[in-house]
Amino acid sequence: MSYRKTFKLICGFAGGSAVLVFAAAAADSRGYFGERREAASRWPKFTVLQAAQPAWTSASHTPAPTGHAWDFNWDKRDPSALTNGKKKESATEDPSSEQDNGKPKATRNILLIRHSQYNLSGISDKERILTPLGREQAELTGKRLAALGLKYDVLIHSSMARATETANIISKHLPGVDLVSCDLLREGAPIEPVPPVTHWKPDAVQYHEDGARIEAAFRRYIHRADPKQKEDSYEIIVCHANVIRYFVCRALQFPPEGWLRMGLNNGSITWLTIRPSGRVALRTLGDAGFMPPDKLTRT
Repeated sequence: MSYRKTFKLICGFAGGSAVLVFAAAAADSRGYFGERREAASRWPKFTVLQAAQPAWTSASHTPAPTGHAWDFNWDKRDPSALTNGKKKESATEDPSSEQDNGKPKATRNILLIRHSQYNLSGISDKERILTPLGREQAELTGKRLAALGLKYDVLIHSSMARATETANIISKHLPGVDLVSCDLLREGAPIEPVPPVTHWKPDAVQYHEDGARIEAAFRRYIHRADPKQKEDSYEIIVCHANVIRYFVCRALQFPPEGWLRMGLNNGSITWLTIRPSGRVALRTLGDAGFMPPDKLTRT
């Protein structure tokens, strides 16, 4: 069978694939379809095939930086910023020693716990207590926190019923850790989310009121250690999904309006670490891997 007939038969089966185009180009250059071509004439065909693939460059695959530098004085506790403009007590006072004395040395670890599953049909806050599954979730979270073997300094919780009940159950697994209730940590609408959602639309007044309160909670609890603190601390805050997600965005200096792009399971653990320098790290976000799959909820 001639090469021309063989080529037509193969093309009928393969549908003109890229491999056959390559074979055809090679056969044609050898003179099977007519006169023999010079060796140099085949390279343009290869060039055409290669041109179909975009050239790789580092510029086309590297994300462009946003240009926003890390603000080391985000919590207004940077020692260098606190000493600027202060009048010296005496001419012999060493500015560097003053700054060292006021420099934080400990790391703060803040474990943010989302409350467990609760009764969604409740009308008032007092009726929105934990479901039987929610109480199981709180037990599992308490066991997990105890198993970490950390020396917890305090357990702060939102004053809403579902957070208070969750904190009380967790507290049973952490004897000796003080419980503190705080109204600032109550659930709310921190800031209008971007992109917007259609299933949840608080009015402008709610954003205005809740946003100021939740921001005040952030400023109270999320900051570097006081210079007088000598040892690293571990603090637990039991509150709500909106509050936790807003805290994470603010602490990492991400756009706060992106808070609704994250999801958190009930009873999950989100762990923020704040270094003396003001650096912040997110160690875990919504960790619920310690719960069996049939205990996971997000209500």
